[in-house]
Amino acid sequence: MSERNFPAAAVTAKAERSILAGHPWIYDTEVTAAPSGALPGALVDVRSPKGAYLGTGFYSPSSKIRIRLLSRNANDRFDEAFFRRRIRYAWDYRRTVMREDTQACRLIFGEADQFPGLTVDRYGDLLVAQTLSVGIERLKPMLFPLLCEVLAEDGVQISGIFERNDVAIRKLEGLSESKGWYPLTGTPASAVTEITENGIRYLVDVENGQKTGFFLDQKYNRRAAAGLAHGRRVLDCFTHTGTFALNAARAGAQSVTAVDISEEAVAMAGENAKRNGIEMETLCANVFDLLPELVRAGKHPYDFIILDPPAFTKSRRTADDAERGYREINYRAMKLLPRGGYLATCSCSHFMEKERFARVIAAAARDAEVSLKLIEARGASPDHPVLVGVPETEYLKFNLYQVI
Repeated sequence: MSERNFPAAAVTAKAERSILAGHPWIYDTEVTAAPSGALPGALVDVRSPKGAYLGTGFYSPSSKIRIRLLSRNANDRFDEAFFRRRIRYAWDYRRTVMREDTQACRLIFGEADQFPGLTVDRYGDLLVAQTLSVGIERLKPMLFPLLCEVLAEDGVQISGIFERNDVAIRKLEGLSESKGWYPLTGTPASAVTEITENGIRYLVDVENGQKTGFFLDQKYNRRAAAGLAHGRRVLDCFTHTGTFALNAARAGAQSVTAVDISEEAVAMAGENAKRNGIEMETLCANVFDLLPELVRAGKHPYDFIILDPPAFTKSRRTADDAERGYREINYRAMKLLPRGGYLATCSCSHFMEKERFARVIAAAARDAEVSLKLIEARGASPDHPVLVGVPETEYLKFNLYQVI
């Protein structure tokens, strides 16, 4: 073990058990002795109630997540070489699990890639970064050039890094909200770029689009849904930019209707359809109103319904309300589908655990007086890896069913 030069924090036995089980977060209530003199974002050692070394992480005195572990190896030196290795590990992992499909992908997924509070997405020659911890914020001047250097080693030239730090969660770390180009060698002329996913072209606005500009985590789930779409009449609910609808149409669906409450989203879905020479109907409507109306009409105009709603809960406190929302839309979809029809249904909230989500779907089926065959239960694409022992990284549920 190398000589320790970092301030040390002592933690409870509960925190020790959590760390040893693989979770990198230490909450404010689990710190029994604060690290003396540690500034926000500083590296601090973490010690057990008996004084044993447990790891080193970023200290955040204003956040409930008081320490985010960076390493549990007492011999690590947190220099440029260390962070270059971490970036290389993350990029090599994507090249392995995504093969050639890395033109649009998540390069760094926070804690799952051992970069606490950092998200980086790639859209062609643009990177979009989001820093949600004060420790990572302090390291940006080193990390961002290293990202470009590591990618350049494999022939990927990055023309700009756009920061999407316009998220309220930064305030919990004592950070302000902002967005804009990070000052590298130059600034690209536009924050809009084009990507191709599953053979479909999309314009991505990294400055004004949702999240970092596009929902990359559903890439292979869209492909899985498209595998059932040939010859079917598809209703894509909460379509946003039309991604599931476009994949279904490209796969040979008989008809596709894409629905969203946002006029802007519906317009964008229509533009994406034109860009790809795809015919589909777009409809601006509230799904919670539309599905009951269609059920009351007593017909079955669709035999494949896709439900990809936004997160109904972002806290455990509102999980019960979210459960009612998921149950309602799935019940309505099952009532609308004919026997033998297909349902794709999602939840993107980690507070709606996959076991609970499965119970909600089963309850909706009982309400609708139908039975379900589970075709496949999926998660996020592998560029959004699940870190075992960290349930927050296993947030996306995507289930395919047949209604019988």
